[in-house]
Amino acid sequence: MELAGRNALITGGARRVGRALALALAGAGANVFIHYRRSAESAEQTAAEARALGPLAACGSADLGDPSSTHALLAQARAELGSISVLVNSASGFSADTLTDVTLAGFRSALDLTLTAPVMLTQAFAAALPYSFDGAVLNITDARTRTPYRNHFSYVVAKGALDAFTRTAAVQLAPRIRVNAVALGVILPPPGADATYAERLAVELPLERVGGTGPVAAAAIALLTNDFVTGEIVRVDGGGHLI
Repeated sequence: MELAGRNALITGGARRVGRALALALAGAGANVFIHYRRSAESAEQTAAEARALGPLAACGSADLGDPSSTHALLAQARAELGSISVLVNSASGFSADTLTDVTLAGFRSALDLTLTAPVMLTQAFAAALPYSFDGAVLNITDARTRTPYRNHFSYVVAKGALDAFTRTAAVQLAPRIRVNAVALGVILPPPGADATYAERLAVELPLERVGGTGPVAAAAIALLTNDFVTGEIVRVDGGGHLI
């Protein structure tokens, strides 16, 4: 897939990994619609940086904790840019809980944002894609779905289901739409933590360093542009899955 001239919707595109993905797509020539929930200023700044690279950029807000908002979000992106042929599901929470203390409300909240919203948005994206277009979906998941965190039960279950959704959607939407994922390791400190937090984790990795967003963006562009790859989950984790 040639990204130049494509229209892409990136959820959670205002900050952190989502921002890096939005700018990588813009750097490849794609017009970008940057979704945010509350980070309006960051979204506008990211959109301005994307425009400076040449393509069109717009942004809009939606609460993906309510998956019914996905159709309106896609409609907004289409109104700003035209038909969307690239979807990046990056928005996610990082709730802290365990199987012992998880509540029904907390579990449903994690599933709604991290799993149900990507599922419903992908469904709407596929239905709206003009028949003459091909498309690509990229999900952002977590390398720790195979070696789970002890204190992020709902989050890991939701991301693990997102892995399964990636493979299942790849089968169901082929051959016109490809669906892949990037599974993240120690890329950035969690919100509220400083750089030393991530550095302490990275010492245990085979590559012994924090990844940063550059390798994530590179993997994303590779998956989006390779027309013979679908249903793949690429771990960008510094070799963390090996230990």
